[in-house]
Amino acid sequence: MSSDLKKDLLVDSFLSTLRLEKGLSENTIKAYSNDCRAFNKWLFLNKGYEPASATEGDIENYLKYFQSINLSNTTINRKLSSLKHFFNYLSKKKLLQSNPVINISGLKNHKSLPKSLSIIDVNCLINAPDCSNFIGLRDRAMIELMYATGVRISELINLKYSNIDLNRSLIKVMGKGGKERMIPFGDDALSWLIDYIEFRRKNNLSLNSRDFFISQQGKKITRQAFWHRIKAYLKITGLSMDISPHTLRHAFATHLLNNGADLRSVQMLLGHSDLSTTQIYTHIAKQRLSEMVKQHHPRG
Repeated sequence: MSSDLKKDLLVDSFLSTLRLEKGLSENTIKAYSNDCRAFNKWLFLNKGYEPASATEGDIENYLKYFQSINLSNTTINRKLSSLKHFFNYLSKKKLLQSNPVINISGLKNHKSLPKSLSIIDVNCLINAPDCSNFIGLRDRAMIELMYATGVRISELINLKYSNIDLNRSLIKVMGKGGKERMIPFGDDALSWLIDYIEFRRKNNLSLNSRDFFISQQGKKITRQAFWHRIKAYLKITGLSMDISPHTLRHAFATHLLNNGADLRSVQMLLGHSDLSTTQIYTHIAKQRLSEMVKQHHPRG
C-alpha cells in the first residue's frame, strides 16, 4: 500500500468515527479533514515519514511554523485541537508507540469581543434589499429571520418548509452536535416569511423543493452565496465591510441582553452548551455602555 493511500485511510477512518460518534456537522468534519491532511503532507515533505511516527518535536515545529507566518493563536489552537483528536484516535487504535500531542498545550488566546451592530445599523442592513424581485425578497426574509432568532448561518440555510411553524411563529433548527432546538420569532419576521412564501407560490418557484431558502435555480442557497449578498448590501449602505452574516447573531444576543433578557434564556436561544460562551455578550453590552458614557457625559 502506498504511503499517501495509507495516510488518507487513517484520516478517513478518523473522520468516519467523528461522524458516527460525535454527530458533528459536515463543516466541522471538513475542518478536521483539512487540518489533519495538511499536517500529514507537511510531515512527509519535511521529515519523510507517516503520522504514526510523528514526535512531540514534530508537533512543536509545525506550530512554530504557523507562528512564523503570523497565523493567529486562535487558528493555531484550532489546528492543534484537530491534531489532538486525530492522534488520540490513533492512540486508542494502538497505532502509536507514543502519543506526540499528549504534552502539547494550546497557545494563550487574547480574547477579542465579537463584532456587533447597533439597532440603527441592523435596520439599515435589513432595509437594503430591493424587495421587488425574488432575490431581494428572499434576502430580506433571511436577514429578518437571522436577526429575529440568532441562528447560525448553517442553521438558516438548512431550514426546510417542515421546520417552520407560521401559526406559532417558531422555527426548529438542528444545531451543533445534532442538538435540536425551537426558536420563536416576532411579527416582522413572520410578515416577510409569508411574503416570501407567497411570491414562490405565485411564481411557481421550485414548489417541490423542501429547502426553504433557494437560489434562482431552485437549489438550496449556499453559505458563500448568502455571504456575498450581505457584502453587496454593506456596499450599498456604507456599513463596515467587516460585518458578516454571523454578526447578526451577535447583534441578536447583545440587543436581547441590553433590553433585559436573562443570560440563561439567551443561552438556550443561541444553542450554547456552555453558559460561559454566552457571557461574552454581557461584555459587549458593558463595553457599549462605557463608550456611551465617554461620548455623552460632560466629564467622560
